[in-house]
Amino acid sequence: MSRSAVQLQTGQVPEIAVSPLFGPSLLRDYLAGDARVAAFFAGHPADPAAYRRKAAEVAARLDARSRSRLADGIRPLSGGAGSKLAQILDGRGYFVTTGQQTGLFTGPLYTVYKALSAIRLAAALEEVVDGPVLALFWSAADDHDWDEVSHATVLDTTGYPHRIALRERGAEPPLPMAGRLLDDSAEQALDQLRELLPPTTFRDSYLQSLRAAYSPGRTMATAFEEALAAVLAGQDIALVSSAHPVVKRCASPVLAEALANAARDEAQVVRQTEQLRRAGYHAQVSVASGASNVFFSDEQGRDRLLRESGQWVLRRTRRALSDEALRARLEADPAGFSPNVLLRPVVESALFPTLAYVGGPAEASYFAQIGCLFHAHGIMPPVVFPRHSVTLVEAPVTRALGKFGMELAQMRQPLEQLLETVIRKELPAAVTQELERLRAGIAQSYAALADAAERVAPGVRSPLAGARRQALAQVAAMEKKIVQHVQREQDTRLEQLRRAAAMVQPGGTPQERTLNAFPFLARYGPDLVCRILAALPVAVGSSHPAFTGVDCAARPLAARSPGGIA
Repeated sequence: MSRSAVQLQTGQVPEIAVSPLFGPSLLRDYLAGDARVAAFFAGHPADPAAYRRKAAEVAARLDARSRSRLADGIRPLSGGAGSKLAQILDGRGYFVTTGQQTGLFTGPLYTVYKALSAIRLAAALEEVVDGPVLALFWSAADDHDWDEVSHATVLDTTGYPHRIALRERGAEPPLPMAGRLLDDSAEQALDQLRELLPPTTFRDSYLQSLRAAYSPGRTMATAFEEALAAVLAGQDIALVSSAHPVVKRCASPVLAEALANAARDEAQVVRQTEQLRRAGYHAQVSVASGASNVFFSDEQGRDRLLRESGQWVLRRTRRALSDEALRARLEADPAGFSPNVLLRPVVESALFPTLAYVGGPAEASYFAQIGCLFHAHGIMPPVVFPRHSVTLVEAPVTRALGKFGMELAQMRQPLEQLLETVIRKELPAAVTQELERLRAGIAQSYAALADAAERVAPGVRSPLAGARRQALAQVAAMEKKIVQHVQREQDTRLEQLRRAAAMVQPGGTPQERTLNAFPFLARYGPDLVCRILAALPVAVGSSHPAFTGVDCAARPLAARSPGGIA
């Protein structure tokens, strides 16, 4: 069956399959409430007491004056969000934060799922803390990795993925996305997207929003924020850019403290990372000796600050700066400084009245490394709430699951393994029975021969075992040839399964980590966002384990030289 002959039907509502977030053992144990992870997190995400503890700490630390300084940097996306924001800035509420890199056309689906998970959690927490709680999305506009954000993968109208990419930047310096201007390749990318989207009543509206956002001359970060605002329009969420002048100005004292106490902060992260490893878990972020948690940006790009021989050195360019020069630069131009991945959550919590952070597997893992970094800066860590995992199960997938008698989870195995599983199920019963009989006969006959021969030729058992393995391997090879023949005969029918697998697990990667939202939005319209939001469960207050908070007890560490910027 040709690809053009199996068009996706628009207007049909996809099934929304929601599951707990999959990840490393640390994440699984955290969700399960395993006591071994209790020392690395501020509380369990189902425990209302954890959010109340954090609310009390926030209320004592951030008054209305400190909150209101950030008003100009926060953009609510609905009337309800604006009303909640006004109360929060007046000292009477809290945020649930999340964030993401500024990917092309909002990047993978999980960007949207993070935002929707934050909205659902914020709504659930209002009763817990008896006050307004608003989702706040942090646009990581300071990030500089062009290769990570300059592309998007979209499904065409037949259900197959295509990669759309902006022009490579070659030898250009690694500028933050807030300073990375779009060129005409953004228009070319939009033309490609238009050809791949289905001609529905929703398509042109979304394309119009994207063309306005990704017009040449705008920054990559601004374009991302406008695109995300189009997706989340009308939802109770607000946006904030890490590069907004107000945010930069308010964050500068935290960055100054991080530079002045770089050795202390490094020791805190090293200590907690060592504890994490001793508990049997992995470290998500490696800790570089002598490296601060602060980046410096200018016309030569974004670069990490290192402490070497009593002065500051930029890791990539090797330029040196004295304490005095760096302090003066930070005071005069805070826009040129930004936190790294470890310090960013600390900056966020220092500025905003944050109860919880909604993150993916990697973020949940590195929060386990930085609880004591929060405490070093005088802040209690927020509660980490792993985002929901979502799979959009469209009609072709549903039909394939029914036709082949499969569950959705089976679609997530490697494609060749999936096809082989299906074909083996369809082999004639006589073939399967004879293959099993042949295997059993080989095993039984070789075992009997080995027992008999051992009496007259001691030591022959080992060579016979090798011969038995070779015989069984020949049977496996014959079986594989039979399976391949059946696959060729069934190839047209199996195309339906291949296409369904490409929609669920494109390129062997979960849908939410690969595919872009706009093909789905073009097919199903803005109501899809509302339906996903309604499908996300939040169980705060149910049966839960009680974590007592991050363990920052001192551990012996090697002496380190003091930092600068005193």
